Amino acid sequence: MPATTDAAPELGKRARNRAVVEAQILTVAREHLATQGAAALSLRAVARDLGMVSSGIYRYVESRDELLTRLIVDSYTSLAHTVRSAHDAVSRHDLAGRWDAVGHGLRRWALDHPHDFTLLYGSPVPDYQAPAERTGEAGTAVLAILVGLLDDARRAGVLADPGHLELPAADVEAAVSPLLADPMFAETDLDAMALAQGLCAWTLLLGAVSSEIFGQLGPLPDAESLFAVILAAGRSAILASPEQP
Repeated sequence: MPATTDAAPELGKRARNRAVVEAQILTVAREHLATQGAAALSLRAVARDLGMVSSGIYRYVESRDELLTRLIVDSYTSLAHTVRSAHDAVSRHDLAGRWDAVGHGLRRWALDHPHDFTLLYGSPVPDYQAPAERTGEAGTAVLAILVGLLDDARRAGVLADPGHLELPAADVEAAVSPLLADPMFAETDLDAMALAQGLCAWTLLLGAVSSEIFGQLGPLPDAESLFAVILAAGRSAILASPEQP
C-alpha cells in the first residue's frame, strides 16, 4: 500500500499566477504607504504603477478597504514572525531573556518597517474600520507570546510583586477581569492583577517603540540605551529581580 501524505496539493497555474499578482499589489501598495500614507492609498494608483488597467485590479482586490485589511494582516503576520523567532531563540527557562527578545524583536521590526508599523499603531485611517474577524488573530499574535511568558512566570513563582506598582485593586478588577474571558487566556491561571502587570509592561514597550518611530521625544542622543532603560522598566513590572525574595 503506498504511503499517504498530508502535503497540500500544489496550486494550479492560474492560482499561482493570481498569487504572484496579489503579492505584487501588496508590494506596490507598501511603496505608496511610504510615500503618500495610508489615507491616500488608491487602487487606481496601484494599478497604474503595475501597468494594469484600473478596472483590472478589482479582479484581485475588491476595494481600498480590502487592500488595507490585507496590508494590516500581512504586517501583523510579519511582526509576529520576527518577534516569535527572537523569542524562541532564547531558553524557555530564561524569562528575562524572553522578555528582552520580544522587545528587541518588536523594535527591530519597527525600525525596518516604519510605514507598516505606522499602519498598525499610528493614527487611524479615515473612513476605515479594520474587521476584527480578519485582523484579530494576527493582531494579537505578539500579545499571545507575552501571555505565555506571563503565565510561565506565574508557574515558576517569579511574577513581580504587584505592590510596588501600587495598582488600584478595584480599578484593576473592573477594567481587566472581563479581558480574561478571551480564549487567549483559556489555558492560563492568570488573574486580573497579573494581567494588569503584563499590560503595563506591554504599554511601556509599545510606547517606547512608538516614541522612537514617530520622533515624539525629538532627536535622541542614544535611542538604543533609552530603549534598554524602558525595556528594563517593563521587565520589572512582570518579573521579580534575582535579589527579590
